[in-house]
Amino acid sequence: MAGKLYLCATPIGNLEDITLRVLRTLREVDLIAAEDTRNSIRLLNHFEIKTPLTSYHEYNKFDKAYVLAEKLRAGQNIALITDAGTPGISDPGEELVRICYEQGIEVTSLPGAAACITALTLSGLPTRRFSFEAFLPKEKKERAAVLEEMAADTRTIIVYEAPHHLIATLKELSAALGDRRIAVCRELTKKYETAFRTTFTEAIDFYEAQGVLGECVIVIEGQNRRELIRKQQEDWLNLTVGEHLAYYTDGGMDRKSAMKQVARDRGVGKREIYSQLLAEQDDAEQDG
Repeated sequence: MAGKLYLCATPIGNLEDITLRVLRTLREVDLIAAEDTRNSIRLLNHFEIKTPLTSYHEYNKFDKAYVLAEKLRAGQNIALITDAGTPGISDPGEELVRICYEQGIEVTSLPGAAACITALTLSGLPTRRFSFEAFLPKEKKERAAVLEEMAADTRTIIVYEAPHHLIATLKELSAALGDRRIAVCRELTKKYETAFRTTFTEAIDFYEAQGVLGECVIVIEGQNRRELIRKQQEDWLNLTVGEHLAYYTDGGMDRKSAMKQVARDRGVGKREIYSQLLAEQDDAEQDG
C-alpha cells in the first residue's frame, strides 16, 4: 500500500505552539522533508525527534517532489514541514501536494500556526473577508497588475515582507492603494511581538526613523465599498451613454443586457439610459 503525505504545521516563533498530533506524527513517519534542514534540525532536536530528514525547497521542488512521490508509492509515510508555519502557504509545498494528487497518493494536513492568520486576528481590522497576497511578485508587470487588483479589493489584505524591503514596499503600497489603515505585525508569537496599528504614511515615517527588525506581515484595510462604487460611477460618467454601451456590446454582450448593465453602472433606470441614447443620436444627426 502507498504511504501518506502529512503536511505538518510548525511554530512560527514560540515552540509551545506545536501540536501534540504534529509531534506524534513527526516521530512516527519514515521521513521528514524540510524546507531548510539546518533550521528544522533545531526544532527536531528540541523535541528529541530522531526521524531521518531530507531537504525539499524552492530550488529542488519539482525534481525532489517526484523522488518523494516515489517513496510514498513504495509505502513510506512522509511529513512535510516548512521553515515556520503551515506547509503549502507561500512555499514549495503546494507543488508536492499537486504531484501527490496526480499520482493518487493520500495527503492530509495537520493544522497549526500560520503567520497570515495570526496577523489578521491580531490586526484589529475586519476579518470576515480577506485576501492573502503573500510576498508581492518581483516581476514589474505582474507586480503592477497585482497592485491594481489590490487597489479595488474591498477585503482586508495580507502581505508578507522582509524587514530590509519593508519601507520601500510600504511606499509602493501607499502610492497604489492610497493612505489606508494598516497593521504591521512583527516577531509574531515571540518575546518582542508587536502589532503596530497605524497608516501607511505614519508607518513609513516611523520605520525610516527607527529602522526595522524581524519578519513582517502587513495587514491592510480593504477599499471602502461605497467609495469604490462612487469612483467607478465617476469613471463611467466620463463616457457618453453610447460609449458606455459600446464597451459591453463590443465585448460580446447583447444589447438588452448591455443596457441593463449600463443602467446599473450609472445608478439610474434602464428607461433613462434609453432616453439618453436617443438624445445622443439626435445630437449626432443634427451635428451631421
